[in-house]
Amino acid sequence: MAGLKAVIFDQDGVLADTERDGHRVAFNRTFQEFNLDIEWDVETYGGLLKVGGGKERIRHYITREGLDTQFTDFDELIKNLHKRKTEIFMELIETGQIRLRPGVKRLLREVHDANLTLAVCSTSNERAVNTLVRTILGTEIYGWFDLILAGDIVKHKKPDPEIYNLASSKLGVVPSECIVIEDNRNGLMAVTGAGMKCLVTVNEYTKDEDYHEAELVVSSLGE
Repeated sequence: MAGLKAVIFDQDGVLADTERDGHRVAFNRTFQEFNLDIEWDVETYGGLLKVGGGKERIRHYITREGLDTQFTDFDELIKNLHKRKTEIFMELIETGQIRLRPGVKRLLREVHDANLTLAVCSTSNERAVNTLVRTILGTEIYGWFDLILAGDIVKHKKPDPEIYNLASSKLGVVPSECIVIEDNRNGLMAVTGAGMKCLVTVNEYTKDEDYHEAELVVSSLGE
């Protein structure tokens, strides 16, 4: 990719192992606080990861299980659940319970030293994304990012390519000049839909998905 100008990272499962012991734990603690008889085990949560976005994930599960009719204002409940879940998730970050995946910091330094543009595109809550990047990477590296897009910045979540189309526009680069690092098929579909190249770094939840459209699939970014 001689014309490479931008390297874009997804957050969850790419920068850090956030899903199993981060988001899942935060969701379950939130359900408990709200006295909801819901607990997502590892297998259940793995299936729910196919639904992009935290609020969307809550809505999908509660509706699928036929529990939505119990609530007079379902939309308000989802909003409040997700707000509290984000607060708990950030507590996990700030107390050091969320860690970088191997090779991330090294790769970020190499990209920065090569004078390439750096960005993060995530469907997670904007406040949580910025807190995680700043906390686990440090203030210096946080300052290297030219763009961080997250949460409800776009109407359609991955696998829709909207967030990557927006990133291309804001960064002032054409899609063919970008490579994105993702960890699941939804992310890969969003990347290829935007006309960008994709490197996939899998985790325990996503290792068995189909990635034949990717440029490269690895078990981690290594050290």
